[in-house]
Amino acid sequence: MTGLARAAGVGQVLREGLRTVVFMNPRWGGGAAGPGMVLGLVAAGVLMGTGLARLQIDGPADPVYWAWGTGWLSTVLLVLAGWLATRRGRDGSTTPDAATALSWFLVQSIAIGVPVGVGHVALGRFGFPPAPAHADKMPWVVLGAGLLWQFVAASVLAARLAPRRRTRLAVIGVLLAYGAAGVWFPPSSPWYPSAPEPGEAGDDLPRPPKLTQEVMESQSRHLVAALDGVLPQRPGVTELYAITFAPYAEEDVFSREVKMVGGVLRERFDTDGRLLNLQNHRTTMGDVPWATPLNLQRAIGRMAERMDRDEDILFIHLTSHGAREGHLAARFFPLSVDDVTPQQVRQWLDDAGVRYSVISISACFSGSWIPPLQAPGTLVMTAADATHTSYGCGRKSELTFFGRAVYDEQLRQTRSFEAAHAAALPVIDRREKEAGKTDGPSSPQIWVSPDIRPRLDALVRRLEGRATATP
Repeated sequence: MTGLARAAGVGQVLREGLRTVVFMNPRWGGGAAGPGMVLGLVAAGVLMGTGLARLQIDGPADPVYWAWGTGWLSTVLLVLAGWLATRRGRDGSTTPDAATALSWFLVQSIAIGVPVGVGHVALGRFGFPPAPAHADKMPWVVLGAGLLWQFVAASVLAARLAPRRRTRLAVIGVLLAYGAAGVWFPPSSPWYPSAPEPGEAGDDLPRPPKLTQEVMESQSRHLVAALDGVLPQRPGVTELYAITFAPYAEEDVFSREVKMVGGVLRERFDTDGRLLNLQNHRTTMGDVPWATPLNLQRAIGRMAERMDRDEDILFIHLTSHGAREGHLAARFFPLSVDDVTPQQVRQWLDDAGVRYSVISISACFSGSWIPPLQAPGTLVMTAADATHTSYGCGRKSELTFFGRAVYDEQLRQTRSFEAAHAAALPVIDRREKEAGKTDGPSSPQIWVSPDIRPRLDALVRRLEGRATATP
């Protein structure tokens, strides 16, 4: 075959593949794609993904070479779909071979992926001016629409290629798995923001933590020191022991929130020496105990050992993304960290023998935590009810709406958790409306066991008396 004829054949395959993007029937004239064309299209898809990933980062970025080894399950499934679609009924004239069918699937992926990817990146970086209330959702709406478009286009093509109904269903099943693999096992980003020099603009950009032997050894030392440093109870003095827990390292807002909450607790509730901060963040990787389920269990156990369980109260503030089923999201790449559930927290409190506890959950759908945590001597307050998201947990937020209103504002005016929660409700509602929250109000919840009120009152009386006595 001459070079001109080969180019014409390649052009025909590409042209007919583009027709299938808009659900048209490919016209087959006998020119077939070869292995070289398939590999070229795969390479083009990789380059497309690499380019789009680079556009997502504002400013300098460094390549992450190992990321090119991830996300290949989708490609394998697409190869399987192309092979299945042409496995039967070949007559040598009207049915393309597997390489050509696969090339059409790959052309669909690239032709749909480019505009959808550019739209996703543009909306993520520059927002959606006509509807600012939807700005955080629109990139994912565009991405979801693109996945649906590709699935429908590929299914229509498969139905036209596969001669038998059973084969068509098998191909569509593989295409469903292809889409699911892209969502559940996506390729890692081949780029990460370059670390700026200290003091440079952009020094606060997230970048991957480095898990070194020094970090591991330092982490172990800091955990032991933090647990050993918890002060014992003072006889006859009602104390508040406290744990702050931020397990989601990819959002700076959670790290800022636990620092703020810890500061309020020290200033307003006399928790110096009785406060443990557990958090996952690149800036504290070797200095602060990690926010893992095991460390939270250890912290609860140590607090229970040091406190007077008949007098003192254990306060726990957990902040992260939340799920409808009650999981508190945890992420700290390259570590694998499990989510935390309310059932676990309740079990750890019971196992440790904690009688009185205040549990604060700043997360979406956190109202689902209340039933599992309900017990005598417990106060539970949440940033949302069980069916709505909370607000302010995005990358651009300084604090969550709940954390800001309850802790940074109200608890600086009162030492009553119930009063602070009640006063924060209209503030949060107003701010959500001003921000354009469209999925309904978060409706923060609170549940209070009557058994804990006398202990909280005793704590407030001591702290108010201490504040009055201080010159």
